[in-house]
Amino acid sequence: MRNWQPFEWIVASRFLREGRWQTVFIIGGVAIGVAVIVFMSALLTGLQANFIRRVLTAQSHIQLLPPQQTARPLRGGQPGLVEDAIVQAPLQRLKSIDQWQAIAAQIRAMPEVLVVSPSATGSALVVRGEASRATSVVGIEPQLYFRIVTLPDKMVRGGTRLNAGDILIGVDLASDLGLGVGDKLRVTAASGADSVFTVSGIFDLGNKGANQRTTYMALHGAQSLLGLQGGISSLDVTVADIYAAEDVAQRITARTGVEADSWIKTNAQFFSAVQAQITANTAIRFFVGLSVAFGIASVLFVSVVQKSREIGILRAMGVTRGRVLRLFLLQGGLLGLAGSAVGSSIGAVALLLWRRLALGPDGLPLVPVTLEAVLFVAALLLATVTGLLAAVAPALRAARLDPVVAIRG
Repeated sequence: MRNWQPFEWIVASRFLREGRWQTVFIIGGVAIGVAVIVFMSALLTGLQANFIRRVLTAQSHIQLLPPQQTARPLRGGQPGLVEDAIVQAPLQRLKSIDQWQAIAAQIRAMPEVLVVSPSATGSALVVRGEASRATSVVGIEPQLYFRIVTLPDKMVRGGTRLNAGDILIGVDLASDLGLGVGDKLRVTAASGADSVFTVSGIFDLGNKGANQRTTYMALHGAQSLLGLQGGISSLDVTVADIYAAEDVAQRITARTGVEADSWIKTNAQFFSAVQAQITANTAIRFFVGLSVAFGIASVLFVSVVQKSREIGILRAMGVTRGRVLRLFLLQGGLLGLAGSAVGSSIGAVALLLWRRLALGPDGLPLVPVTLEAVLFVAALLLATVTGLLAAVAPALRAARLDPVVAIRG
């Protein structure tokens, strides 16, 4: 005994089998479109994630800074008094964020915030023998800061030990001064204070300028060297949603009164490029989906014309317009589903080949891509829904055919 099948399924599958070459070509067209969507989406997502990772692994999502010093006239304006004075901006000196411990506690209480790390940053001169280099000293609390900047992953020699007399330097600074792990280095701040530190580790941030200019030491050591006893020059913050960093920064400023700059604001051009990539990816998916929809619709319109006599006979036998409508909608959905299944497989193979063949000089993929199940499920749903929507117009035309006219041809 044959299994029971709905009427629409039996007729739809028969129509598709009878026009097998049309069916094969439209499934192939849908498959190519879905493969393009899958491949380009994964590639652009990987490219975007790679860019963001390179930018944000060396900086925080939000940074709080002390207010800028401003100048103002000593005398207020008086009626009838004309002052001819030029007010110049004062020289900016290193200062601490007022009551930073209370501000840090306020920020940590926000649900969007993951890490708050204090740091004391200032300019200094590192000297070894007769050689010297201008650098930026960054005093940190390692257990907090390393959750923002993964410095342990960037070490090439030594470790990340930061006791009172330790300092971490970049590979280019170490090369310029001939330094190795365990060597001594004199650091002189702009105020004239100086101290001798031991190089406990050498890192590579992937940027020659940063490797030449950046040094890390313990927070208390930097505070003493820079004259910020008990104070800090910035609070570094990371948030759960990196794209919401600007909104969180504005709420932090409104709540604490301290200037907060997000990575979106400080990297405005880079963020614009990321947004342009997202827009381009969306446009590609839209136009590919549109071409798939037109392809399915054109085939089904041809099928309605070719099968008009059969449709008329079915209508004369008592088949309702609703069943005819569902019959062609089912064909559109089946074409979309079959094409998306084949296209997803082609896209997956293309991504695997990309990961294996598109390699950089270091042997790593040029753009790291991941095969996420959600991408393939979304492609299946998108193509199936596109097939259903594309079938609406030809299905309505088939349902409205007059049986007598259709049978007469």
